[in-house]
Amino acid sequence: MSSARWWFGPANPVVAMLRPPVRVYAHCDIPCGIYDPHEAQIAALTTVRMMQLIAELPKPSPASKPEEVDAYSSKLSRYTAVKETSAERVKTELRILWGDYFTPDHAKTHPTLHESFWKAMKQASKVRQGTNLADANELLGEVQQIAEIFWKTKGAATRRMPSMQKAGGELVYPAPA
Repeated sequence: MSSARWWFGPANPVVAMLRPPVRVYAHCDIPCGIYDPHEAQIAALTTVRMMQLIAELPKPSPASKPEEVDAYSSKLSRYTAVKETSAERVKTELRILWGDYFTPDHAKTHPTLHESFWKAMKQASKVRQGTNLADANELLGEVQQIAEIFWKTKGAATRRMPSMQKAGGELVYPAPA
């Protein structure tokens, strides 16, 4: 190998350190076999909490000071950003379960599975588009239904437990035998 080829090639550690890192994403096309609807439930519950905070946020009046208007705008922007990110996270987590975990046999055994995913994905989009608390609660319910089906496919019974979060709500867990 010529020295010029080595110097500019990927084997040179100096060149490798100077190149920007390449971002990679996975979960997981190995497949790792580790799947759980818990993250989708937490993301859905987060949308509920953000909707609650948005609804509780006192709106500034026309007589409000500029600092009060700025504080309102800042909080509303943050709550909205978290709500939208969390709704998108729901969709991401559900796509992983749908694409990597569930099989045609699961769909045969659970005939509502496809419709449950479709409704949850559409509901997550609706949550992103608005600030209606009922929409976020409906999203959480759709995700809970998918979680119950998920655990049934693993042969586990489920139980709903209080989330113990400020948002309230319940989360679906596998029940011990």
